[in-house]
Order: sequence, then structure tokens, then C-alpha cells
Amino acid sequence: MSIMELKQVGYSYDNKRKVLRGINAEMKQGKLYAILGPSGCGKTTLLSLIGGLDSPGSGQILFDGKDIAKTGLGDHRKNHVAFIFQAYNLIDYLTPAENVSLTSKLPPLPILERLGLTKEEAKRNVLKLSGGQQQRVAIARALASEAPVILADEPTGNLDEDTARDITEILKESAHQMNKCVVVVTHSNELAREADVVFRLKRGELQTLEKVTGTKNDNRRNGRRGR
Repeated sequence: MSIMELKQVGYSYDNKRKVLRGINAEMKQGKLYAILGPSGCGKTTLLSLIGGLDSPGSGQILFDGKDIAKTGLGDHRKNHVAFIFQAYNLIDYLTPAENVSLTSKLPPLPILERLGLTKEEAKRNVLKLSGGQQQRVAIARALASEAPVILADEPTGNLDEDTARDITEILKESAHQMNKCVVVVTHSNELAREADVVFRLKRGELQTLEKVTGTKNDNRRNGRRGR
């Protein structure tokens, strides 16, 4: 059974411009999903709807078979999903360790060290860290959560190539070994190649793609043809 299901989900900006048009999708635990698409196509909006940060203009979003609008968006955000925001959304007067402790009872240091932060860095105020380090803290906070669904908006966007590869592996492990449903909005074909299911959001519709393969240049050419 799917843990997340979208049924005929539609959304408009200011009740004028239609950005999502009758989207249907199912997402299961134990899988990594990637959502591709050009900037401004509505990927982050879709992720926000899945996470209960906003309500669709039409259709339903179900968690474990129940409409999240009826069970409560606040309950959904608190108990079912963990976010990795592109803008980090860390508590800026806390340390990385304290930020991670907000979402988990487990010791924060192991997951922070796994993501490349030192013990010293884990004790600094997050504002004294680089953008890439703050992104790692945001990822650690979500991975440490007990929520069965992880929603990530460009989680590797501010990271160097090696760290991005490590983060991708951790997201895969979260799905395959920790049995989480991991949904990632990304421009990265490298990350999409590692996903179990790849969607493309195009003209308000969600298409399921075949596995992303080939070289970086091949994917760029294919991406241009598909726009």
C-alpha cells in the first residue's frame, strides 16, 4: 500500500495561473523518488502540498489512506513528514547539535559527523557555518527524525560534488535500509539516476520517466528535447 497518494491534485497561484493540473501519484515506503522539471514549474509547490504546508485547490492528498486535510495538516507535518528545505530553515540561535535534537531523541553527533561536520562544528552557532555546512545540518535534522516520509527540496544544491554524492547515498540508505519514503525535488541528473522512481513535472502534469541514464551531457541534451 502506498504511504502517500495524490488524487487529481490541482493548484493555482492567486486563483489565476494554473500550476498543477489533476496530478495523480503514489509513493511507497522503502523507495527514493526524484521530481525533475525546469525552474518555476511548481516542483516546490508540489512538495509543499505533499508535506501539508499548503492545501491544494482541488483533489486530495492521502497519508496511509487518509485525507490529510481531514486528519489535520498540523498533525501531518508534526508526525508524518520531515523537511529538508532549500533555505535550511534552521533555528539560528542554536547549534547544529541542538537543531538536530529538536527532531530526535537519538544523540545528534553521529549523524552530523556522518554528514561531514566535526565535533567542534556541531557545537558552533549555525550562523557561523558556511552555507554548505548549514545544508548538511538541515539534512541531518530530517534524517534523524522518526517521520516515515522525508521531503527534500534541492538537498544537494549547495554542496560540492563529493559531498553531494555522499548525501545521495544517505538518502538512498534512508529509503532502502530505514524504510522511509524519500521524495526529492532536484535539478541533478546525478541524483535522479540513483532514484527508484523519477517523475517530471511539465506544464502542470506529472509524468513518470524511465530510469535516468547516460552521461551528464546526454542527460542535458535529453532534458532540452523534453522541455
